[in-house]
Amino acid sequence: APEIDHGCNAGLIKAVEILEPIKKEFPDVSYADLYQLSSVQAIEFAGGPKIPFKFGRTDASKEQCTEDGRLPDANQRMGHLRDVFYRMGLTDKEIVVLSGAHTLGRPHKDRSGFDDKPWTSDPLKFDNAYFVEILKPEADEKLTRLASDLALLDEAETKALCESYAKDEALFFADYSAAHQKLSELGCSF
Repeated sequence: APEIDHGCNAGLIKAVEILEPIKKEFPDVSYADLYQLSSVQAIEFAGGPKIPFKFGRTDASKEQCTEDGRLPDANQRMGHLRDVFYRMGLTDKEIVVLSGAHTLGRPHKDRSGFDDKPWTSDPLKFDNAYFVEILKPEADEKLTRLASDLALLDEAETKALCESYAKDEALFFADYSAAHQKLSELGCSF
């Protein structure tokens, strides 16, 4: 709290509850490290790249938490994504490649308001299928496409990145791993 109650974090309490027994077993590990370690392990377990990880994150106090509304709004386009990610020092390339994490999972209507359809036909596999799907001229009615996904196709430079990642999974994995690590280490002084 209070970030767990932010609108864009709706539903994350379920993940927090799953990890709580691990936190109890390893009380010296910060929640920040536990959540980040869980993310890199889940991606690797799902067939994705190995993402470098190191311990040393500290948990924020309630006073240090950000206000609600600082995460990406899935109904917005590229300008909004830049507003969110540029303030963290991320680039258009990193915005595009991190969006590729939508290859895993699906929105949940009760949490996000979006239909319970995955972005890809195998939402438990980390691969480049997200980029393959959003580049198709006709959307598959069984899959999700949000405004923030289609925003990646609005400009020649970001669309070219999507095309590169759709064609070259190894490139996607390498760039994703670097961007995920960069995002996860923002503000850290290991």
